[in-house]
Amino acid sequence: MDELQRALKEAARSHRPDRARMLARVERGMAAQPPVRAPRRPPGPRWARIAAATAAVAAVVAAGGLTARAVLHEDPAPAPVAVPAPDDPVSPPAGRAADGFLRGAAVVDPHSNRYWAQSNITFSTATALRELTVELRVARTGGVAPTGNWRTLPADDFAVSTREEAGALVFTWTLRPGRGVPAGQHVFAAQYNHAEGGRDARGDRYTVTATSTGGARAAVTGGVTAAAGTPR
Repeated sequence: MDELQRALKEAARSHRPDRARMLARVERGMAAQPPVRAPRRPPGPRWARIAAATAAVAAVVAAGGLTARAVLHEDPAPAPVAVPAPDDPVSPPAGRAADGFLRGAAVVDPHSNRYWAQSNITFSTATALRELTVELRVARTGGVAPTGNWRTLPADDFAVSTREEAGALVFTWTLRPGRGVPAGQHVFAAQYNHAEGGRDARGDRYTVTATSTGGARAAVTGGVTAAAGTPR
């Protein structure tokens, strides 16, 4: 053991470190290390405010059930268009007729001209309907002949007829069995040619008869008034 210790001490005394080789190894090791990134700057006041606002929005969404659309400030979906409330059945406005849940009126469309005209029947119902018949009688004032018709309700839901009677051209729309009409305001229009010049519509009449889904019946009838600007 003593001899081993002496040998180690002699070897240590005789060792001379190669400083050049040691420095070269250190340089190689430093070159192989990834560059040290500068530490990120702590968030300033602006980022702190944004972070706080984001946290507040998240809390509101969780508590109140807001949608992503609201959080992103997107435009909301269009709101359903409200149907105007029916007029007072006791005192309907001039030119309008009323019966229970049904209101109605008819007018010559202002886009009519000296050779052609359109009469619009507008009615409103406060309840859904299971039966409906709309009729327009156009007085035969001279040269009156049908050219078409339309309605705001689905065309396939109605049977349409046009017939000639003594002194009148009659347009009729009848709701087909099994179809229905929702509560709200609806328009039925009849189109026809007539003799050149202004036409007098005072002999024209309309009638709307309806049965609600609950079984109640109502009917309105009246004359057709001329809109402002209609040729006479």
